[in-house]
Amino acid sequence: MIENVLHFYQYYISKMSFTFIIFHPNPGVQMSEIIDDRAKRIKALKEIIKKLHAGHPPEEVKQELTELVRQTDATEIAAMEQELMAEGMPVEEVQAMCDLHSQVLRDLITESSTREIVPGHPINTMHRENEALTELVAEMRGILAEIKALGDDADVTGQLERLRAAFNNLMDVEKHYQRKENLLFPCLERHDVTGPSKVMWGKDNEVRELLKALGEAQRETKAKAGEWKIVAETVATPALDAVEEMVFKEKEILFPMALQTLTEDEWGEIWSQSPEYGWCLVEPGTDYKPPEPEAPEKVADLGGGEVIMFNTGSLKFEQLRGLLKVLPADLTFIDNQDRVAFFSEGAKRIFPRSKTIIGRKVQHCHPPKSVDTVERIINDFRTGKQDAAEFWIQSQGKFIHIRYFAVRDEHGKYLGTLEATQDLTPLRKLEGERKLLSYGNN
Repeated sequence: MIENVLHFYQYYISKMSFTFIIFHPNPGVQMSEIIDDRAKRIKALKEIIKKLHAGHPPEEVKQELTELVRQTDATEIAAMEQELMAEGMPVEEVQAMCDLHSQVLRDLITESSTREIVPGHPINTMHRENEALTELVAEMRGILAEIKALGDDADVTGQLERLRAAFNNLMDVEKHYQRKENLLFPCLERHDVTGPSKVMWGKDNEVRELLKALGEAQRETKAKAGEWKIVAETVATPALDAVEEMVFKEKEILFPMALQTLTEDEWGEIWSQSPEYGWCLVEPGTDYKPPEPEAPEKVADLGGGEVIMFNTGSLKFEQLRGLLKVLPADLTFIDNQDRVAFFSEGAKRIFPRSKTIIGRKVQHCHPPKSVDTVERIINDFRTGKQDAAEFWIQSQGKFIHIRYFAVRDEHGKYLGTLEATQDLTPLRKLEGERKLLSYGNN
């Protein structure tokens, strides 16, 4: 977040029409010398932020930052943040100071402008989502203000119905945060911009916890104005403040930095994967046209340390083999000719397998009474009538779950059938929650 805040200072202070007097921590160093030397600029930025974290008044920090950050670029700010982390400043401390950074920023910036972005571009969609979220927050504040104006014994059932409806819509923010955390942050990290994922993700989780508390309050609090006045003060207002604060941080810090940093190919990558997470309150525009993605390479030689390319990443052959060994399920693949082509080498197989079955017709691998069922599943998969089938049985004190899946190519052509078998006995015994690390027997 340090990186984000300072980048924002740099981005917007250059548009302001006034200049503060600079007080550098080392009076013997001329400001012109700092501005002309990248290493000294980074050091000066770092010292100023340390002073803020040490409790120096925000007004003093604002004065020192104004001229200096006008001369920096995003790479210098990223380098400054990385140095702070390397020197031992915990990410939790940066996160705790995040709102103070934002306070300094709000006081400095009186007006900002948003770059014109094509409707449908990921940032355009996220801007519009934030506008919709801001409207919902204002609506909920208005309902709470109505409750506050009533006597303590007044029935507020009507107001609470409207509040719950708005709150349910507000919880759509999760889709917005999911896209930011799982699509935008990874792309920034490719450019060594790690501040957002280390700090802003933590602030997202704070918002989630506050909204969760508000949801619980709505379920548990009686429809009396007096009780809801307390809820508004202690639960609702902090939650709504946190949502608005994140909207501000994204608009004025995260999004400008992302627009400067990410490539067009990366924006296209984010755009193509966004539907997996869904949209928050609005539908994206249709004017944005992403660049054509490059087709993944096909690697013929699976040995020799070469990689197998997938649409979602790559694996070396030995990595793939190791991955299949540790899966918590036994896998068997039957090709489109009904022959066993592969089975996984788990350490504790549920049903025994031997290499002699490779190439064998799957119908010959089952007792006669089961063949009809096997053929029906495969025929339904082959014709496209079905995509999955599952069974569960009790065997030797274990609860065994057996599932079959039709495997198809991107055009829907049948490639074969996957059998996945798993012992669910230990999972069915789980109760409550485990949130602390434990390497006990699972």
